[in-house]
Amino acid sequence: MIAIKIIFWVSLFVIVYSYVGYGILLYLLVQLKGIFAKKKSFDSTTYEPFVSLVVAAWNEEDFIQAKIDNTLQLEYPQDKLQVIFITDGSTDKTPEIVSRNNRIQLLHEPSRRGKVAAMNRAIDFVSSPIVIFCDANTLLNKECIRNLVIHYANPKVGAVSGEKKIHVPEEGQAAAAGEGLYWKYESFLKRMDAQLYSVVGAAGELFSVRTELFEKAAEDTIIEDFVQSLKVCMKGYVVHYEPKAYAVESASLSMRDEQKRKVRICAGAFQAMGILKDLFNVFKYPVLSFQFISHRILRWTLCPICLCTLLATNLILAVLDSGQLYIGFLFLQLMFYTMAIIGWIYASRNIKIKFIYVPYYFLFMNISVFIGFARFVQNKQSVLWEKAARQKTA
Repeated sequence: MIAIKIIFWVSLFVIVYSYVGYGILLYLLVQLKGIFAKKKSFDSTTYEPFVSLVVAAWNEEDFIQAKIDNTLQLEYPQDKLQVIFITDGSTDKTPEIVSRNNRIQLLHEPSRRGKVAAMNRAIDFVSSPIVIFCDANTLLNKECIRNLVIHYANPKVGAVSGEKKIHVPEEGQAAAAGEGLYWKYESFLKRMDAQLYSVVGAAGELFSVRTELFEKAAEDTIIEDFVQSLKVCMKGYVVHYEPKAYAVESASLSMRDEQKRKVRICAGAFQAMGILKDLFNVFKYPVLSFQFISHRILRWTLCPICLCTLLATNLILAVLDSGQLYIGFLFLQLMFYTMAIIGWIYASRNIKIKFIYVPYYFLFMNISVFIGFARFVQNKQSVLWEKAARQKTA
């Protein structure tokens, strides 16, 4: 009975710490740092370096013109901005549409080898000290580039991540509601991570790096943005976070489409853990390892398992121990899973009730970890894009 109780409480601690406790602890540590640490200032008001913007696109003919228009409207001196669109493997009119604009340098090859290969090829054409990568299905705010590059006035900054925003229409579907809430919380954690030490993994929708620090990844790397940003940290630099530079992306059209994306990320997470195994050495990277494990690894490894052990041990303790605490907690767990099931039913009917989508999306994410792990061990996760259908932006 003692062993079962230990498993129960350890499982509960891991789940609460990973999803809530770390955020609270992070906030407190940032406040303490603000009290005791002296903040260095850098003159970034006149910092305006030469920058390259690289957009990787694959079969985006329906959206690419909007992306081109948005790119050319960015507020940054034209003579200091190199724009590269790489459309390798596209079989629609994407390359043709891009080629019509002489402000854009088009890179195109008929073979399709995935986003990593495209980025590796594009970097050879970059002629600036700072390169910004963004996805072809996102729209950037006009001040985006300027807000990103001012961080590089600090020589310790090796990369800067922008914010990913999910466009949630008024009549949004389940994917939009759940995905939007998730990214709001993630944005908070990234802000706190950056203020404590460094962002732990950048989002590929909008990510910049010093060109000299860019490391060509193996072409089978699944979540290259995450790996790339943490390798920058391992070289002694930090990754900053800039919420005033953001990429707006439409939410997935359905939970089925969102699941494709989540499963891919989860499969890539297990691959990334092997590539970044040195980050588990807390003696070599004390703060970064603490952030890496607390923010990422627990969610990708122990949390999904702990959800199972928490429910199983709770059932046993409610029956054998008969304590009001365990009975009451079992009731709460069953209510949570009931709401998740109701959320799944409503999602299939496109009925939007936010508080029900919280348990549903939470459970959905953890199930995706199991599926992603299965994909990883069976080597079934392709590095090639399998685009999720997206809702149209109004």
